[in-house]
Amino acid sequence: MKIFSVSDITRAVKDVLETEFPFVWIKGQVTNLSRPASGHIYFTLTDGDAGINVVWFKGNQAQSSGSEESRVNPLTGEVETGNPLVLEDGMEVLCAGHINVYPPRGVYQLIVELVQEQGVGDLRLAFEAMKKNLAERGYFDEDRKMELPRSPGRVAVVTAKTGAAIHDFLRIADERGTGTEIRIYPSLVQGDRAPEQIASAIDLACDDGWADVLVLIRGGGSLEDLWAFNTEKVAEALYRATIPVVCGVGHEVDVSIADYVADKRVATPSHAAQLLWPRRQVLMQSVDEMEFRLVKEFKNFIETRSSRFESLKKGLMWLSPVQRMERLGAAFDTELMRLQSAFKIGMARKESELERLRERLSLSFGPGSIDALSSSVELFENRLLMAMDHRMLKSENSLNSLSESLRLLDPEKPLERGYSLVRIEKSGKFLRDPDEVDNGEMLAIRVRSGEVRARVKKNE
Repeated sequence: MKIFSVSDITRAVKDVLETEFPFVWIKGQVTNLSRPASGHIYFTLTDGDAGINVVWFKGNQAQSSGSEESRVNPLTGEVETGNPLVLEDGMEVLCAGHINVYPPRGVYQLIVELVQEQGVGDLRLAFEAMKKNLAERGYFDEDRKMELPRSPGRVAVVTAKTGAAIHDFLRIADERGTGTEIRIYPSLVQGDRAPEQIASAIDLACDDGWADVLVLIRGGGSLEDLWAFNTEKVAEALYRATIPVVCGVGHEVDVSIADYVADKRVATPSHAAQLLWPRRQVLMQSVDEMEFRLVKEFKNFIETRSSRFESLKKGLMWLSPVQRMERLGAAFDTELMRLQSAFKIGMARKESELERLRERLSLSFGPGSIDALSSSVELFENRLLMAMDHRMLKSENSLNSLSESLRLLDPEKPLERGYSLVRIEKSGKFLRDPDEVDNGEMLAIRVRSGEVRARVKKNE
């Protein structure tokens, strides 16, 4: 059993919570609001059943608290104008930030980067009305949407020139794909003039006919901030676009009319770049896999062709006249050796038998009988020698006949009698018929002492 110290268990909980919830959206009611002199804001966000401590640091708040001055949106990086949000107890808000554990007290809290008031009922009603109207007119139909090209080489981006959205998109694009040209069509993405500029930028990108795909992006914000993308003017521009459109407006929770009309909707500008181009590591792995497969297929091809070549080579050698002569010569030598061996064995057997007969005769008869029978023995001996000579002559004739047959099978023998072998130089085949060659073809003519070349000239 492991025993944790308070610091160890607190750090473990901190690592788990901060890793699991790197960025969250939470809505609830503001209570226990506190504004110390540091400028930071502390409050509790509750839904009636539970509460969570919230810290809104001064650096993430608007730059002024009462005047209409410009400020930077901490999520989008875009310059905004208008009165900043002033929190009050009991206000319904939507907070975006990350979970943090404060070790000295062992409590978890929400560090917010953006707080939005939820009092946008009129805009939500207008959004739903426009969504219904455009849906009835077929703006959202899936069958009208175009397929995105794979790893496009030319991409048009409609967005603000300055802002986190374009920087995130370009940063991700620089790490992916195999090299792409990106052309930015700048436009306001917030305010009364934004819808017209966005629509004009989309039309211009399509009219240029340069890009393979168009990307419409903007960072997150409130419903009012994103309202330009909920206008009919932008929806119509997207509907008449002649190239595929990817829309990455806001964050995961932000869904605009532009998202519904576009050919493809993504959660954030970064996701748009991730959708268009695969990681370079994935591409390199694919190239490696294709190289492995190509090498394997090439080896199989070479092995198959080599095996086929060897089979054809063996077949050709077996049918070759030279090989046939060698086989006949080897068979002749074998038969000759068998004949000589049989003759020696037969002679030895006869001599042995003769010697036994002599011994028996010597034992059975006296010197007189032996002398009487000597003439008979000599007669038999002479007959045996004659038979042996006859057998040898017959074997010699058979051997001469086989030698003559072997000599007649020599393909070069006729050359000594004035014949020649004519081979078609181009194909290497022997000429057997005049129709096998055409006028002007070269022939190689083999004669007894060498080879000559000739050109064919047929009589017309």
